[in-house]
Order: sequence, then C-alpha cells, then structure tokens
Amino acid sequence: MTSEPSDRLTSFRAEAIERGVPAEDVDRWTTLARPCATMTLRGDGPVVGRFGGPLLLPADVPDQPHPLVASVDLAALPADVTDLPLPPDGLLLLFAWPEDETCYGDAGSVVHVPAGTPVVERDGNAWNGSGFEEYEEMFGRFPEGPLRLTADVSLPHHHLVELAEAPWVESLPGHPHAEKLTSAWDRTPSSSDFRGSLQLGGYSAEEVVDVDPVTGVVSDALRASDAGKVDGPVSSDVADWVLLADWHTDIEGWEGASVHWAVQRDDLAARRFDRVFVTCCWNP
Repeated sequence: MTSEPSDRLTSFRAEAIERGVPAEDVDRWTTLARPCATMTLRGDGPVVGRFGGPLLLPADVPDQPHPLVASVDLAALPADVTDLPLPPDGLLLLFAWPEDETCYGDAGSVVHVPAGTPVVERDGNAWNGSGFEEYEEMFGRFPEGPLRLTADVSLPHHHLVELAEAPWVESLPGHPHAEKLTSAWDRTPSSSDFRGSLQLGGYSAEEVVDVDPVTGVVSDALRASDAGKVDGPVSSDVADWVLLADWHTDIEGWEGASVHWAVQRDDLAARRFDRVFVTCCWNP
C-alpha cells in the first residue's frame, strides 16, 4: 500500500511504462492528475464527516426526495485536498437513492448548511412517503459512522477518454494508449480502500462503464433543460463540469452500485448546490 499521492503516481508511471506505454505519454497523462478526498469508515485518518444521520436541516429547507447518504464537515477538510471551489465551512449534505432510474439527473441532491445556521432534526425516513417496506429495508443497509479522510490523487481511468482540457488526447474512441494507461492506474496500489468509499473531487468511476460518468450526468442535465425542468443555462461541454462526489456503495443488495454528484464549475463557485445533478449506475 502506498501512503502518499505522489507515491501512487510514481508507482503508476512505472507500471504504465512496463506495459509498453512511452514515457512521454505517461508523463503527459499524469498532468491530468487531480487531488481528491477519499473518505471511508476504515483507517486512522481524521474524521471529516459521517455516513448517515442525524438529518439536520435549516427550517426553510424542504425535506429532500432522497435519503441522506453522508454529511461532510467542510471546515475539517485541508484546503488543498481537492481542487474544487468548495465553501470554507459548513456541512455538505449528500442525498441519493442508488437504484433510481432517471433521465434527468435527479437521482439525488445536495444541501450546503453554512456554519452557524440554525437547524432542526428531520425524520430521516421522510423521503419514503409511500412507506414501502422494501425501501425502508434497503435504507437500513446504508452505512453509518464517522468518515475518515485520506488525501488521495485521481487520474482518468476510462478507456474512452473525452477531456477537452487535454488537447493532446485523441478524439474518440480514445487515446491509443488509454486502455493500458487506465489498466495501469487500476492496478496501482492506493492509500485508501475503494470499496464503500465516498470521494470528493477528482475523476468519477463506474464498475462496468468505460466512459466518464460525468458525461452521463451532462446528458441527463441537458435533457432536463430541454424538458423545462432546470432554471438557468446547462453547458454541453463536459469541461465545464466537475465531479463533486462519488459514492461506491459496497452494501448488500447494491454491490457495484455507484452514485455520481456533478455540477457546473461556475455553479459550484456560486454555491448553487440546487444545480447539482446526480446519476447512478447499478449492475445487479
């Protein structure tokens, strides 16, 4: 196991070169690296939030249509642990239901509660207004407990790479060495356990898909805009979007499911968390 993001990049470089990727291509690929915060229930890192409740919201914020997944204490995060323009403090509440099927990027939501804002405890099951027992049972399997932080690093690990900010990357079906590079990254030891992790920033991933999940979020957001379900502009350029969070559930009944919260960078800088779009992938 590696202990530092720079160690992982060094290991990746050696692995990719061993697989036959020219050193100059490996070095250019690593320029795409983004810092990210990986949080799990395991390890000995500092506590920066928690999986599960209690659900605390300001009185004027409506109940969310999906259950609470986690809350992150933004003030507890080191300033450089991601490259996202996050608020400096407050709680970031992430909501989602991993088996939602939607074409509008509304499989979840995000609420930012600024530090010092009065809150009231809500019914954590209010989202299940119909009282479906199977939903309640599945929600009971959501993880609970303190989230411990590992400062990590993220690289694209999709065989079909669409990164407008990397002009040297060829157009689809991908850079000629994309498969070797992504396979090398997947084989590089990480300082954190991917299973059950919640990731802030970096690049997104799904178990069975070889394209960037943020691309799917953008497609859903555009459909929502065309359907009149969104106020404000929605960019079709994936380069205008960032991954806010990824959750790899690793819970009974949802093994392999992943949830992706993404937002336009300008909206994130403007604290427009109401414009976060959420999708999920599940291969039952």
